[in-house]
Formats: sequence, structure tokens, C-alpha cells
Amino acid sequence: MKDNLWIRNNHFTLLSYALMFITPIVFALIALCSGRMFLSVKEVVDTLMMVINGKGEEAEFYSIIMNIRLPRIIMAIIVGMGLSLAGSTFQSLFSNPLATPDILGVTSGTCVGAILAILLGRSILEVQLIALVFGLAAVWITMKVAGNDTERSIVFLVLSGVIISSLFNAVGSLLKYTADPTSKLPEITYWLMGSFASASYTKILIGSPLILIGVAVIYLLRWKLNILSLSEDEAKASGMDIRKIRLAFILASTLITASSVSMCGQVGWIGLLVPHLSRMLVGSNNRYVIPISMSIGAAFMIAIDTMSRSISVIELPLSILTAIVGAPIFISLLRRNRKNLR
Repeated sequence: MKDNLWIRNNHFTLLSYALMFITPIVFALIALCSGRMFLSVKEVVDTLMMVINGKGEEAEFYSIIMNIRLPRIIMAIIVGMGLSLAGSTFQSLFSNPLATPDILGVTSGTCVGAILAILLGRSILEVQLIALVFGLAAVWITMKVAGNDTERSIVFLVLSGVIISSLFNAVGSLLKYTADPTSKLPEITYWLMGSFASASYTKILIGSPLILIGVAVIYLLRWKLNILSLSEDEAKASGMDIRKIRLAFILASTLITASSVSMCGQVGWIGLLVPHLSRMLVGSNNRYVIPISMSIGAAFMIAIDTMSRSISVIELPLSILTAIVGAPIFISLLRRNRKNLR
């Protein structure tokens, strides 16, 4: 790989490490300041220092920063990082540049679980837990349908994911059709469009462990993605247990996606767009793509959430903004890389 701003002598440069770490922090600080009530950087820093010194509740803006904005930012970082990582993993694993975190039906299953929980009048936390269980169940069904044919496992797995996703989408549509149009249906629709409005430290504590476990597994094994992205014969020649490694990546990505969607609803585009942005910067080596995707994904999701609660009196759903922002960027990437796609 040629040296560039990010990579030198097959290692990240000091500048790249600094940018990966600092960029999400800068976006988070901007997000803490932004909103319907704008706060200066000094007011935010003073409040955070008072919290560190044990005098947080005496701060004038304690509730706004600590109870409203900070939980949203933490959740945005975790979800953005996770979905970007899952997207990068699936695109390499399936050698498909259009693969997204929901390719195996996990998002559809999670949404059915959430719809069912809302119809049953469950609490916000119960909705999250039930959605998580249904998401994991959907991928389990997908893998059972695909079977253990190692020669054609990838093709069968993707096709099974399409089938199971369509099935769960149909069940979700049926449940929405039976929902009360004046009370339950608006709540279901808003949840499905994605939002961090209900973010809380409790929701983060429930959902983040699975995401962080999945992130750790993928990060530590990321170099093996380079081998799995080769042809089946070439991958087997490496001596690795292809089936077990592939299963580890699928399970880790599934945990990330199911837990992310269960916390905030559907968030489109980030798992498709961010991996392509990352490859544009550092090439196709997953040793570099994975860390860059995590940083860009976290910053991108913070920016989207800040826009959703700042540009309108009514908070805009995340999926609307990710599509409005993501589609033009993706079109630009396609035009720039048109020669490489031929």
C-alpha cells in the first residue's frame, strides 16, 4: 500500500491517530453546545468541571447537559461506531460493496420485536429488550435456513437473509395494520424512523455491553477479514478455520446491529456510507478501514443527531437526515470512483 496522510510504512501515522481520537471529541463538544438553547464552550466546560468536582447539581446547566444532551451523545457515539463497523465487516465478509448491517435480517427482526412490544404497552426498556431478542432470533433463523453448505454458504446466507428480512417486514406491516391509528401507530412509526430522544443512561447500560463486545471481537480479528474477502479456495489455503472465523464476524456484527437498533430504532445509510468513506481515505486493508470507520461513524452520528434536534422546532427522525445527507455524499463517491467500479 502506498504511503499517504494516514498510512506510512504500513502503520497509522501519528496524525491519523490524533484525528481518529480528536474528531469525535470535537463533534461531541459542539453537540453539547448546540440545541434549541445554545450554550457557550465555557459554560459547557465549567459545568463538566463542576460535575467532576462533585458539585454538578449546583451548575446552572446541569440538567440540560448531563440529563438530556450527554446521554444522546454517548448513545450516538456507540451506535454510530457500531453500525459503521458492522457495515465494514459485512462488505468485506460478503465481498459486496452494497452490504449493510441488516443484510441478514437483523433490523427487520428487531423492528418486529419493537412493534409487538409497543402494541402490548410495554415500557421503553422492555421495548428495547424485546426488540433485541427478536433481532438475534431473526439472524438465527437466517443461519438455520442457510444450512452448513460451506461451498456455497455465503450465497445461501445472503439469500436466506433476504427471505427472512422480507418475512419479518411482512409481519411488521401486518402488526402496524392492526395498530390503533390514533395512539399506537404514531408511536410505532416514530420508533421505526429512528431517534435518540429517549436516550438515557439506563438504556445505554443495557444496550452498550453487547455492542462493545462485538466491536472488540471485530477489532481484534480485523486482519482476518482481509483473508475472508479472498475467494473461497484462497481463504482455505491460508490454513484458517474459515467457517468459525466467518461465524465469529457474523455473530459480532449481529450483536452490534441488534443492540443498536433496539436502542434507537432504524438508522439507515451509516452502515453503507461510512465504510466507503473510510476506504477512500486508507484503501481496502481492513487493519486500517475498521478503526477509521469507528471514528468517522461516531462523528457522523453525533452530527446527524445534533442536526435532528437543532434545525427544526420539531425533532426530525434520524433516518430522514441520514438519507438526505448520505445520499449526495454517496453519489459523489460513486462518481469519483466510477473507473474502479467498471
